[in-house]
Amino acid sequence: MPIEKNQVVLFHYSVSDEQGNVVETSRGGEPNAYLHGHGGIIQGLEEALEGRDAGDTFSVTITPDKAYGPRKADAIQRVPIKHLMGARRWKPGMIAQVQTEQGPRHVLVAKVGHKFADVDTNHPMAGRTLTFDIEIIEVRDADPEELAHGHAHGPGGHH
Repeated sequence: MPIEKNQVVLFHYSVSDEQGNVVETSRGGEPNAYLHGHGGIIQGLEEALEGRDAGDTFSVTITPDKAYGPRKADAIQRVPIKHLMGARRWKPGMIAQVQTEQGPRHVLVAKVGHKFADVDTNHPMAGRTLTFDIEIIEVRDADPEELAHGHAHGPGGHH
């Protein structure tokens, strides 16, 4: 059954940067699950999955405009160190989690002072051309609850 809107797709992936270093992978854990056509994954990946079938494996290289967007130069913000979650001692280059009005978000620690840290709020992969190695595990019709919620449920999806 080829992938089209309102189908749930389970897939394994690994993501490599411009130098060919793997920066993220789902292999060794649950496959990722998403509801096709609802913007749950980056645009370039959703376009590449359209029309493919379970069992397909492929690679696709996605430019920043269809991945995590360009890096924004004005994305540095000063926040109290006590608002950074994920470690006790912070050093530049570490990834922290902060609560925002849009929910939890990952930021890159740029500079650490006595009470405040400067953090870069760009997505860690913003501005990068990424290569995804994809293995489609399963394609199925979404159930009515998944359609109502706009995302996949069960392993690899939302619960």
